[in-house]
Amino acid sequence: MDVRLIMFRDDGRRHIVPLAPGSSTIGRTTGCTIRVPLPMVSRRHAEIVIENNEILLRDLGAANGTYLNSRRIKEEGVEAGDQIMVGSVVFTVQIDGKPSDAEIVEIRSKSGVRKASGSAQVGTSRHVYVSDEDVDPISALEALASSADQTAIEPEEDD
Repeated sequence: MDVRLIMFRDDGRRHIVPLAPGSSTIGRTTGCTIRVPLPMVSRRHAEIVIENNEILLRDLGAANGTYLNSRRIKEEGVEAGDQIMVGSVVFTVQIDGKPSDAEIVEIRSKSGVRKASGSAQVGTSRHVYVSDEDVDPISALEALASSADQTAIEPEEDD
């Protein structure tokens, strides 16, 4: 099963976060698989578990909650086309190519909520960073990821 979270930058470019089987965490802390250093996001905000061809979204006690299709959830199954909201960041879930890329553009235009994002490879772990700053983190992180020194990929964090 090919599972991806898709979000859009303010300029309309998409950012794809592939999810591996097992558990992936979303939160502000550096240990999370998908790092979102925004004040509205808890240190360990939510968890996505992919197991036995099923996807489960679990809130990890986040003060501002985890939302699936605009409903606050504690734990719920996820399907293709669902939207996950953590803080002000909205991800559309794509499973095995569904919904199609054209359909996801339509979902994005209706939601109107999007933030800048970037990703980087650190050692053998893939981490994704999402930021609402004016800096283009994708370009900055791609430049750092392609350099020999990959220890300084951490963006500044507001606490």
